[in-house]
Amino acid sequence: MTLEARPEGFSEPAPLDKTACDPKASCVVTCCSPSLKMFIGVLAFSFLSKSLSGSYTKSTITQIERRFEISSSVVGTIDGSFEMGNLLVITFVSYFGAKFHRPRIIGAGLLLMGMGTLLMALPHFLMGRYNYETVASYSKDADNFTVTSPCSSTSQNVMQQHLPGCREGEENGSPTWILVMFGNVIRGIGEATVGPLGVSFIDDFARPENSAFYIGCLHTIAVIGPLLGYSLGSICANIYVDFGFVNLDNVAITPQDSRWVGAWWLGFIVAGILSLLSAVPFWFLPRALPEAGQAVGPGAHSQQLHHSCTEEGPVSFSEVAKDFVPSLKRLLSNRIYILYLISHVAIFNAFVIIVTYTPKYVEQHFGQSASRANVLLGVTTIPATCVGIFLSGLIMKRFKLGMLGAARLGLLTSVAGFLCSMPYFALSCPNTDMAGITVPYQGPVHMREVEGGVLSSCNTECGCPMNQWDPVCGQNGVSYVSACYAGCNSTHGLGRNMTFHGCRCVQTWGMSDGNSSAVLGQCPRHSSCSRMFYVYLVLQALSFFFYCLGSVCTFIICLRSVQPELKSLSTGVFMLVLRVLGGIPAPIYFGALIDSTCLKWGTRRCGGRGACRMYDTQTFRFLFLGLISCLRLCGYAVFWLMVVSIKAKVQREQRATAEVELEKGVGAAVEAGALLKDSLATEKCGALKPVTESV
Repeated sequence: MTLEARPEGFSEPAPLDKTACDPKASCVVTCCSPSLKMFIGVLAFSFLSKSLSGSYTKSTITQIERRFEISSSVVGTIDGSFEMGNLLVITFVSYFGAKFHRPRIIGAGLLLMGMGTLLMALPHFLMGRYNYETVASYSKDADNFTVTSPCSSTSQNVMQQHLPGCREGEENGSPTWILVMFGNVIRGIGEATVGPLGVSFIDDFARPENSAFYIGCLHTIAVIGPLLGYSLGSICANIYVDFGFVNLDNVAITPQDSRWVGAWWLGFIVAGILSLLSAVPFWFLPRALPEAGQAVGPGAHSQQLHHSCTEEGPVSFSEVAKDFVPSLKRLLSNRIYILYLISHVAIFNAFVIIVTYTPKYVEQHFGQSASRANVLLGVTTIPATCVGIFLSGLIMKRFKLGMLGAARLGLLTSVAGFLCSMPYFALSCPNTDMAGITVPYQGPVHMREVEGGVLSSCNTECGCPMNQWDPVCGQNGVSYVSACYAGCNSTHGLGRNMTFHGCRCVQTWGMSDGNSSAVLGQCPRHSSCSRMFYVYLVLQALSFFFYCLGSVCTFIICLRSVQPELKSLSTGVFMLVLRVLGGIPAPIYFGALIDSTCLKWGTRRCGGRGACRMYDTQTFRFLFLGLISCLRLCGYAVFWLMVVSIKAKVQREQRATAEVELEKGVGAAVEAGALLKDSLATEKCGALKPVTESV
């Protein structure tokens, strides 16, 4: 373009300093840097991958519990191990990481996440094939015998013999679940870098009015991860754990059976690879981005381009470390921040219980399979959560809410979400009719207790194994622990098509000889339970929507209630406290509460207590809903105190501002009065001067 052809107002750009793009500089300058939106896109992909792996872990809890034959409290410990790993580094990463190359630290964390997730799938390849307990039929390769008649005087002796391949001490089960827990710890260590450093990076380089909107968009995209995670969990739960290595036609259980184990390991491989891929872009991002409103076009001077680099020069570790304790002391002396922590600890406890054990609650209370529960929970809850988070960021941007407005909106939406969950208590399904456990046998009984039930005269002579679980459904609509306990004396068919006939315990209900058969599996729940399940899904979606409508507002309080230099530290301490007091203990203590409601424990192949096969659904329901409601109410009460404190602080600041303005106004008035007086005096003197001269 010639000088004559240039448009009006065009000026020759100043020559750029060649050192601006020097790779040896302390940070890559903004002329070579990607935009903030590009960083947000890369960070959103990492949020999606980490939320996918986290939600998949939650969705496969019951599969892990059954595969390793462990209790709910132990599987809760595995779930809480993620928080254990996270808290080991979260505070130091949040504080020290903010002083160094944040994108590369995030990338390193994502690499750890990927490796930890892949490690969680390793036990599947170290363990043998899954052998579920059954008295209906046995594989010759596994046990070298078959049971041709469920009701046999020799059944008990056969079942209690030492099984081939079992060694002394193996009744405690396989310890390989420790590898799953260790991999989850590593996944938690890696995840600690993503949230605090990524969010603070955005808040540092975005315009103040856009920061909340960007964070809202980030979390909205991240919510897609749980949708994919629960969908992946649904697919894997519907695939038999040893697919490709066993003949599925010989598998006598279905996904609805409490002994079914899906391909839990497959999803961890998918999630691990995705986490590794998300780490790659961060190694090519700069240490700093252009400040909000900084020009980066041809008209920008080299001094402007170097501005972000000069402020982010090399920092020694010792210089950063000496300010850590004073900064932490300043943070913990902030009343509003402390109330914010206390309220969210209680709320987070409830949230962890909901996310971890809702699939299990749906399976046990509404009689849904793990696959169906995961996909329906993901499809209904995640979109509502996504819309709520997006609108929350949009509201913050549109109305430019201050800290007080954000706190009020967060409290209002949280209470609205809580009210939507109250009808849960009315959605009640009765326990399954299980002879000898939840309902008594009909006819004469021998009052000899067996696993909380009694032996009836219809099965006393059968020699039934006491510790087996292979439920059948009789034509009388009652389930039995096994075909042996139903008094059945003949079988027809193989695998899932096996039926049992001549069941004497079914006949005691008034059934004729021709109607005394039973089929594999528990009797299905009443149709009303399925309808209640759909109502539950709708109410849960509404509850999550209202709660998430204030999510960005409440998170902004964590950033705006402290000094700007403490933003990263406040986020790190916030996450640390949530994990120590919520993320770790919640799944463990509630898992122990769930174990207390177990009515029938399973048995490992080599002996010893396995996973629970049947729960008291009514007690389970009251513990699950009651504890969650109490925790949320306590959290909202403290949250209200925080809102009152914020209001008092805002009023103090307004009074102080008004006093300063008043002092300025009084000073200006005095100064104006003095000037006016001088002016009047000057005018008076000017008027008298001619008279004096004339005299």
